Amino acid sequence: MADLLGAGLDWLDQQRERFLTRPVRYRRGAQEVAVPATVGRTVFRLDTGPGVTERIEARDYLIAATHLAGFGLPLRGDRVIEEAGGQRHLYEVLAPGREPHWRWSDPNRRTYRIHTKHLTSEAIP
Repeated sequence: MADLLGAGLDWLDQQRERFLTRPVRYRRGAQEVAVPATVGRTVFRLDTGPGVTERIEARDYLIAATHLAGFGLPLRGDRVIEEAGGQRHLYEVLAPGREPHWRWSDPNRRTYRIHTKHLTSEAIP
């Protein structure tokens, strides 16, 4: 019997990449690649002491693992460059506290959910 749910997940992922992505550049050192990414967010709640909780929101990028095959797994310190509305935004791959900086976004382990922190924004000349 065919894996109907697996086929459905594949189809949904294809639709996400076809209709819900924007071009970004993923950079590690001098190496850079243009990839389609879906923009998302994750809200982290960190226990910072007795009765104190810190809420931190990260900008996430969902990127197919095949698009980053030349890099291997995402590493802390990698960069994501996104251009939108006449601005160039630079993000660093990073998550708060001891949270992992990336996770699998799907049960088939084909798409990374990469957590980032905003570094800078500048007007595109």
